[in-house]
Amino acid sequence: QVQLVESGGGLVEPGGSLRLSCATSGFTLDYHAIAWFRQAPGKEREGVSSISWREGTTFYADSGKGRFTISRDKTKNTVYLQMNSLKREDTAVYYCAGGEFGTTWDDGRGYDYWGQGTQVTVSS
Repeated sequence: QVQLVESGGGLVEPGGSLRLSCATSGFTLDYHAIAWFRQAPGKEREGVSSISWREGTTFYADSGKGRFTISRDKTKNTVYLQMNSLKREDTAVYYCAGGEFGTTWDDGRGYDYWGQGTQVTVSS
């Protein structure tokens, strides 16, 4: 059974940091990419970042460049999203998703597997 389980969300003040984790199980990661998406209330889902499992190729949305870093731990089958210098506009539910390598990284339709999401709230 394929599972993606996010953790690490929470409430943080503007300028603070969070590290999200996406623990995966039940599928072969070598030919997949893992991505982070987010959805804020009243807004469409948007891609945040992705990483190819085998090569470690990364992509970032402009909104997160220089602030967010995606990484993977092959020994734990886990992907991380380190988020620094958080802004109020980063508030959203963050989802990790797994899809075959080669899919357009920020098109959610290309991802077959999704986690349940973790809430990130940036507020003072």
